[in-house]
Amino acid sequence: MTIIKADHVARHTMAGINHSGPALPALPAMSEIHYPDLTRDISRELASLRQTQKGTMQGFGAMAAASMADGALSEKHKELIATAIAVSQRCAGCIGFHVKALVRLGTTRAEFEEMLGVAVYMGGGPALMYCAEALQAWTQFAPAPVSAPAA
Repeated sequence: MTIIKADHVARHTMAGINHSGPALPALPAMSEIHYPDLTRDISRELASLRQTQKGTMQGFGAMAAASMADGALSEKHKELIATAIAVSQRCAGCIGFHVKALVRLGTTRAEFEEMLGVAVYMGGGPALMYCAEALQAWTQFAPAPVSAPAA
């Protein structure tokens, strides 16, 4: 039986969610996730699949590139959609990669937070809990605000 970590229960309790169903998988505390490291580690661990499963990995890469290419929707809009899905599906790795792309594409914090609102609308309480994860990823990937020079 998997034990629910205290911080996971606390996040649900703070959001007013009463979880009385089967135990959820334990999640690392938010402070334990460093999204730049997570995305780097995932890429490193998948290196062997890029060698042994070339067709699958190349196919996935081609699908990703074609799906995210500018078209009727911009790459940024597609990354916002992908991030909302990552939040609603509760995938920390997906959150990391797509938030990193959003920062690269110049997404504003306001655009990012509005997308999170849609993710909560579609995913409910569990998505709300992963909004905190997405916000943490944003903070870790976004450049620090530039301070005005002292006069």
